[in-house]
Parts: sequence; C-alpha cells; structure tokens
Amino acid sequence: MSHLETWHQVDRYIEEKLIPRDDVLEEVLASNRKEGLPAIDVSPSQGKMLHLFARMQGAGRILEIGTLGGYSTIWLARALPADGRLVSLELSPIHAKVARDNVARAGLESIVEIRVGNALEQLARLEDEHEGPFDLVFIDADKPNNPNYLRWALRFSRPGTVIIGDNVIRDGEVVNSDNPDPRVVGTRQFFDLLAEQPNVTATAIQTVGSKGYDGFVIGIVNG
Repeated sequence: MSHLETWHQVDRYIEEKLIPRDDVLEEVLASNRKEGLPAIDVSPSQGKMLHLFARMQGAGRILEIGTLGGYSTIWLARALPADGRLVSLELSPIHAKVARDNVARAGLESIVEIRVGNALEQLARLEDEHEGPFDLVFIDADKPNNPNYLRWALRFSRPGTVIIGDNVIRDGEVVNSDNPDPRVVGTRQFFDLLAEQPNVTATAIQTVGSKGYDGFVIGIVNG
C-alpha cells in the first residue's frame, strides 16, 4: 500500500470515529463540486481542528482570509457564540456567491460576512472601518501574499490572538531555497517574517492525509 493510500485510510478512520456525519457539510462540499470550485478545502479532520482551536480560544470574532466555498468558514463560525462575528475575504465573486449560499444553508448568515475583492484592499477597508481586534485569524488564500497577510493579521491582533496559516509545507518544498515557485517563496517569506516577531510565539506542524503532504503554522500573540 502506498503512503497516499494509507493517509486516505487513516483520514477515513479518524472521520468515522470522531467526526459524525454532517448533512449540511456534505451538501456544502457537493455544492462546491457542482459549481466547479477547486477541491482545495480543508479536510473534515482539519476543519474540526480549526473548530476546536476557535472553541479553545473562546473566540468571539474571527477573520478568515480566503473563503473558497465556505467549508472552513462554517467550521469556524460554528465555534462562535450567538453574538459572534466572522469576516471572510474572497477574491472571486463566483466563489463568494457559492460560499454565501453555503453559509445560509448552515444557518450562519447572521454572524458571517463574506466580503468580495482583493484581500489586501479589503483588509485596508476593515482597518478604516475600525474592525478588530480579532480573536483568531485564519490565513488560507494566495500563498505569494502570505507575508502581507501576516502583517495585516498582526495589525488586527490583540494579546492572545491566535494566528493560523494553512498550506505552509508545500510537499516539503518549504525547505528548498532554490524553488522559484511563488507559492514556496511566499511561504518561506512568511516563516522568515514570523521568526522576526518578538511578540509572537509560533510553531508549525506537518500534516499528511487526503490532502497530501502539507501543514499549518499556529501562533499566539503575546501580551
């Protein structure tokens, strides 16, 4: 059996044991496929991990950079209290429409706002509107801009804010300084910038599973 086949089987085992079937989330993924969205959502086990991080944080306000079809958005929003707020930023109007429909399907439209447009421009507008600070920031958008997203995450943070970045291992290419792929370059710059922050304590974990070989950065802003 190949490593990938083993990873798939273990993912299925985890889901069967620890993640009860959720008709809404199944419908969300089906809708994403029907609308032709790329199959790059977090896996169910990763989605639940994000949900648990938000619950452990006691998050009341979440910022998500990169919505896609709203699958991770729903996992995160379900961790919020009834008066919570999640702002998610999405470049594609098509993806945003699908995500809004999915969020409504999950009954979360009252606490989730999906903003459409260039994320850096949207972040500047959020600052102009005096949004923030956020309790948790999830970065999962175009990887070349990861350093810029981290800078904004820090501006929207308070002591105790949790910052999570997805897809930071890149099949192990993150260690290859000669790789010209802008996604790898952006990820390496993300690590460099994070390492320079004296007020952030962070680590990264490598993950394997149905989404292949990748990983997350997890950091907390110090007081």
